[in-house]
Amino acid sequence: MILAAGRGSRLRPLTDRTPKPLVEIAGHPLIAYGLGLLRSEGVRDVVVNLHHLGERVVAALGDGARFGVRIHYSLESTLLDTGGGIRHAAPLLDEIGRATGDTGGPIVILNSDVVCEIPVRDVVAFHRARRALVTLVLRDDPRAAEYGVFGIDRDGRIRRFLGAGDPDPALRELMFASLQVIEPSVIERMPEGRPFGTMRDLYPALFAAGEPFYGYVYPGRWFTADTAADVERAGDALRRDGLPAYMRDLAEPPG
Repeated sequence: MILAAGRGSRLRPLTDRTPKPLVEIAGHPLIAYGLGLLRSEGVRDVVVNLHHLGERVVAALGDGARFGVRIHYSLESTLLDTGGGIRHAAPLLDEIGRATGDTGGPIVILNSDVVCEIPVRDVVAFHRARRALVTLVLRDDPRAAEYGVFGIDRDGRIRRFLGAGDPDPALRELMFASLQVIEPSVIERMPEGRPFGTMRDLYPALFAAGEPFYGYVYPGRWFTADTAADVERAGDALRRDGLPAYMRDLAEPPG
C-alpha cells in the first residue's frame, strides 16, 4: 500500500493545485518512485489511498499498467490519517490476498513522498525471521530528533519508541524511513470509520504492551519531499548522481 491521501500542507501553495504524489522530482512524479520501487521488488498489486485532489492522481496513474503494477484505489471522502486510511483499505487488501493466494501474509506500506532504494524483499524476510508484528525501516539522519527517534538493540528490536521505553545508552538511535511491514492482525486492532495515526495513536499502545516491533536499518539513498527545499535538494541529487535503477526500468514499456 502507498499512502497518498494527505494534503501536503508544507508544500503549499504548490499542493493547492497539484496533489503531493504528482509533484515532480527530476522529471517524474513522486509516486512513480514508490511504484517503481515496489515493482522492482516483485510487487504487482498496490493499493493507493486518495483524498486531496485524488481524481488527478487517478487520471495520471490509471490502472497502473504503464508502471508494471495493478493499482487499486481506496478513496476517502474524509481524510482518515495513516491508520484510518489503512483500516479503510482493509477490504481491498483482503481481496488482493485472496486473488493472489497470499492471505495472511505481511503487508508492505510506503509513504508516497519519498525517493529511496530500500530492498523490500530483504525487509520482509527480516520481518518474518523475527516474527515481528511491525517492522519499521530506519536510517541514520542528522534530523532524527526532528522527525522522532527509535532506539534498537543489536538484534534490531525497537526498545525506544519515539522517546518512550528503554533509556539504555547502548541502543542505536535512528529515524523512520517511510516504509513499514505489518502483520494483518495489526489492522484487526484498528478502529473503523475514524481518523487516527499509526505512530501517534496505535503503535505506542502496542509497543507499551510488549508487542514485537523491529527496525531494519537502511543505509542507502533516501529523499523526502516535505518542503520545497526538500524537493529541490532531491531533484539536484538525482540529476547529479542518477535515478534509481528501477526508474530506468520504467522507461521501458512493461512486459
